[in-house]
Amino acid sequence: MSYSFSWSQEMVDSLNNEAMSIYKQDPNSALKLLEQALDYARSKQDIQGIGKSKNNLGIVQRDLGQFEKAKSLSQEALDIVTDSLTTASAYNNIGVAMRSLGDYESSLQNYLLALGIYEKTSSKREQATVSNNIGMVYSYLGFVEKAKEYHNKAKVIFEELNNQKGLSEVYNNLAILFANEGELDISLEYFKYSLKIEEALEDQKGIAESANNVGAVFYYLTEIDSALYYFNRSVAIEKSLGNLSGLGASYNNIAQILLESKQPNTAKTYIDSAYYYAKKTKTIFDIKQALDSYVSYYELKDNPKEALNYLRAYINVNDSILNLETTSKVAELEIQYETEKKEKEILSQRANLAEKELALNKKNYYIYGLISFAVVVGLLGYLLYNQQKLKNHQLRKENELKDALLKIETQNRLQEQRLRISRDLHDNIGAQLTFIISSIDNLKYGFELPEKLNYKLETISEFTTATIYELRDTIWAMNKDTISVEDFESRISNFIDKANVSNNHISFDFTHQMDDTVLFSSVTGMNLYRIMQEAVNNALKYSKANEIKVHLETSESLVKITIHDNGIGFDTLSTTSGNGLQNMKKRAQDINASFSLKSEPNKGTSIEVTLTHY
Repeated sequence: MSYSFSWSQEMVDSLNNEAMSIYKQDPNSALKLLEQALDYARSKQDIQGIGKSKNNLGIVQRDLGQFEKAKSLSQEALDIVTDSLTTASAYNNIGVAMRSLGDYESSLQNYLLALGIYEKTSSKREQATVSNNIGMVYSYLGFVEKAKEYHNKAKVIFEELNNQKGLSEVYNNLAILFANEGELDISLEYFKYSLKIEEALEDQKGIAESANNVGAVFYYLTEIDSALYYFNRSVAIEKSLGNLSGLGASYNNIAQILLESKQPNTAKTYIDSAYYYAKKTKTIFDIKQALDSYVSYYELKDNPKEALNYLRAYINVNDSILNLETTSKVAELEIQYETEKKEKEILSQRANLAEKELALNKKNYYIYGLISFAVVVGLLGYLLYNQQKLKNHQLRKENELKDALLKIETQNRLQEQRLRISRDLHDNIGAQLTFIISSIDNLKYGFELPEKLNYKLETISEFTTATIYELRDTIWAMNKDTISVEDFESRISNFIDKANVSNNHISFDFTHQMDDTVLFSSVTGMNLYRIMQEAVNNALKYSKANEIKVHLETSESLVKITIHDNGIGFDTLSTTSGNGLQNMKKRAQDINASFSLKSEPNKGTSIEVTLTHY
């Protein structure tokens, strides 16, 4: 019987060890292994194995952003295990979950219990991990120097152990502190160093978190393209891992960029997603950020009533976390922890230091008095800081409103300039081109001209007429800041109608599936229109087709134009690209659109242009 129980423990330990070695890279496989270990431990009535498996399940669920589930699993483990290291691990995991849920008092309480066990068992790596976590609690509460103290304690131990994963987490947390202090260059250096370590370790979860942090610093440095690159990289990894809390953080960051770029409609989708995942995982920091983004969104939409409602919600959430009672209890826990350490040291040395006990007690009372005084001063300072922070937030919103009004005024002046230029083009150049056409017609009908000269004049007249149409298209685009899908569809339809009239032997088919909310910039709309125009003209000139189809498809995230003819086609590998095809590719490249051409002899030609960001 004893041999069977030993073999059971080995099986459970083996499954647990294998799961915890891969959970950062493949959390779903790790969860399956841990469920197997738990089932096996239950079948053998292995209480310690059940507790260990439940706690490790809690650790993996925590990494996936399921903080309530993580806390529950580790608490169940605490209720049954007697092994000190599993107990300490459970306390640490509950501390991480409670920190993410915004209960900093409970978080610190569990961290200190874990740290006490690890110090007693001389578990260096675990001491460093918990110290690093305690530093994060102090960081969230605004105790910067205390946070640095614990992070640097962890850093020394991780360097001593050459623990690269631990060093990555420490540098990541120190970078956050430097970013909050405005030291963005140092912060970016630390985040990049953390990302480099995670990439070397091939830790997908770590890569996602570090990439998100690097993107955040680039955002604060106003390097928006770099910020979006790292945020989207983080989103892709978090989706593959199923990390809901990570998705909430990344969507919040992307929404903030879109709001500052004055793209509220697109930003709203990301804010909704961020708020959904933050509430689902109860990640309090991401809930706060999503609420703040809603405030900015409704301000941009000129809806002060909704903006005020979300601002109140934001303040309520913030006050529920950083209230005086919580801050005071956190300070008391720290004093309690330090006091317990002192008492243990005094008990172990009392036999040798009895004659110094009175002096030591007086010294302790003095220290307690200083600490109490420091706590009171700190609380008063925090109150003043919090009030000033709210004032600064209000001032920032007022300045943003002034900037928005200034931008509107600038845009109005720019629009006036555009209108003036377009009138000059129409009245001067347009009139001159019309005069050229009229003069050529007078020459043709007023004189007997040789046939070759008459053909030349006819060609010049046709070219000039085409130039007038292109000039009108250019003026149409210049007169608009943005081009709606309805305007765009109407322009394409007019062009195809003209082509249909002048080529009655060809059947034209124009279809569309449109999202009426889509808006193009004038540059994007003009380039898409020119590509379609060039593709249809090429089909008319060279394809010998009797049917040309144009399909326009738009949605909130996609624009696709397809031009297909049933003509003679050509071999794309052996045929040299002409100027028309090169022009279409260049226009697509200018607006970051993909360009695709498919053709085969006697099977017609298809051109497809797809734009995903506009």
